[in-house]
Amino acid sequence: MLYHLLYPLGHFNQHLSFFNLCRYITFRSLVALIIVSLVSIIWGKYFILFMKRKQFGQIIRDDGPKTHLKKSGTPTCGGVFIIGSILVGLFFTGNFFSAPLLATIFVMISYLILGLMDDYLKIQKKNSKGISAKGKLLWQFLTAIIVLAVLIKFKIINTYIYLPFAKGAIADFGYFYILFGSIVIVGFSNAVNLTDGLDGLAIGSIITSAATLAIMAYVCGHKEIANYLYIPYIEGAGELSVLALAMVGAGVGFLWYNSYPAEIFMGDVGSLPLGGILGTIAVVTKNEFLFIIIGGVFVAEAVSVTLQVISFKLRKKRIFKMAPIHHHFELLGWPEPKVIVRFWIISIVLAIISIATLKIR
Repeated sequence: MLYHLLYPLGHFNQHLSFFNLCRYITFRSLVALIIVSLVSIIWGKYFILFMKRKQFGQIIRDDGPKTHLKKSGTPTCGGVFIIGSILVGLFFTGNFFSAPLLATIFVMISYLILGLMDDYLKIQKKNSKGISAKGKLLWQFLTAIIVLAVLIKFKIINTYIYLPFAKGAIADFGYFYILFGSIVIVGFSNAVNLTDGLDGLAIGSIITSAATLAIMAYVCGHKEIANYLYIPYIEGAGELSVLALAMVGAGVGFLWYNSYPAEIFMGDVGSLPLGGILGTIAVVTKNEFLFIIIGGVFVAEAVSVTLQVISFKLRKKRIFKMAPIHHHFELLGWPEPKVIVRFWIISIVLAIISIATLKIR
């Protein structure tokens, strides 16, 4: 609304020149952050009460830490008001002429529907099993493949691969890039889902990752800055900063209620689309490998599960007391809040390192 309705007023009427501010990504990003933070905090309160009345509570896995059994029945599906708040913010601040923004919104909504179906089945069945893993992966990959194929077809993005510390592209993957990019998007969507196991752990890391990607999106969408920093220029990618900071705002609002002890959980309806957004922004801005550092907490969680499964199948032994790795530290005796805060600290440090790579090229 700010860009499509108010900016033209300032552009064509000198008496309303104040509205020219609406053309700037930085201004609209800040407005999105404020709007979404307030909307999510206000809406979140009533959403939690609604979920309690409907008795839509979290189903806790029997094979998880026993201390988590007391969380059974805590309202879930908080991702509904997270994504809903983001959409409200984008309605007021988004530039919907941006192909990268539209592509990312498509991934977000597709994964939102998938997560909503999965959470609904879990609640209905009264167990932690929803849609099958194969079914989820098929949906996720089809969505990512369609989006990347369209972006490459219309030359919104190219098929080159870039490394954080190298100037220029190192390789051209051609149409294999569609598969590579899809793996990044789907991988991080599921990595965020695995991280969502402690109160505030996932959303805290999402906030730092989204804030970092907001910077990356802005610089790669600004031709002069991109050329100065030797990073690829992607037309329209700067608008992803608005979405990324809307995510930060929604994360702040959700953390208001999800911090220990949590009053609500995000569920798959939150973790899958939020991870999908992060993965898509990383791919569109050509930060696929840098995002391994930015989202290092998510990577560690996913790798810990992979190693645990491989080790148990091949050696019949576990590497960790429990996977994902945050449960390992719980079983070592770390209190849940300590695990959460230490992982947040790691996420912040990794974000700072990632931003520093902009000048090391």
